[in-house]
Amino acid sequence: MGTVWPMRRVERLDEAVWPALEHTEPLLVIPVGSCEQHGRHLPMSTDTLIATSLAERAVALVDGALLGPPLTVTASGEHQGFPGTLSIGNQAMEAVVVELVRSADWARGVVLVNGHGGNRAAVDAATRRLDHEGRRVLSWWPRVPDEVDGGDLHAGHVETSLLLALAPHLVDRSAARAGPALDRAAMTRVMSEGLRPVSPDGVLGDPTAASADHGHELLGLLTGQLTAAIEAWDRSPT
Repeated sequence: MGTVWPMRRVERLDEAVWPALEHTEPLLVIPVGSCEQHGRHLPMSTDTLIATSLAERAVALVDGALLGPPLTVTASGEHQGFPGTLSIGNQAMEAVVVELVRSADWARGVVLVNGHGGNRAAVDAATRRLDHEGRRVLSWWPRVPDEVDGGDLHAGHVETSLLLALAPHLVDRSAARAGPALDRAAMTRVMSEGLRPVSPDGVLGDPTAASADHGHELLGLLTGQLTAAIEAWDRSPT
């Protein structure tokens, strides 16, 4: 079992009234997910569920943090060949992040908890622009141990273990099938043709040995990484 973190009540923006936020300058934590296929065994909301869970845990541990609403439809063009996927594309995603952070000038900073690697280009471009404008924004990406990270990029061991820990009722283990690892040649095909020609089931990695116990271990590891990153960034000079 992973680390057991002491938890306090999560402060949520969607439950707040504006006078409670005046003169407080909270740290706004935004989960960034997606609505896209995750194989035959995981739900469309996988990235959002993981990002939101990690953001909730961080908010419960960081003083003055406030949980914002998740971004649930983002840049998922590489999954467009699968029914159910929704995507706004990179250009729109970049604009959404920029305008969202600009609108949060009442906060002392914004933390983006990223759950979907396909948003990397848009989020990186947005944060560069926001940094240039002098706005405080931290873009955090999860990093799992090397032994499970290689080739396990989508709906594989890691994401399936996390969902078994977070929402086991949404995981159909009987439908889990191993997909290919993503080498350079496969990545080129994904970028030009989308994921489906490379992995007809929509999986990159092997979810068949995933477990809830490993999912809890990963949640503890990632919560520690995220909390440490937020606290270090929040203490850094403006």
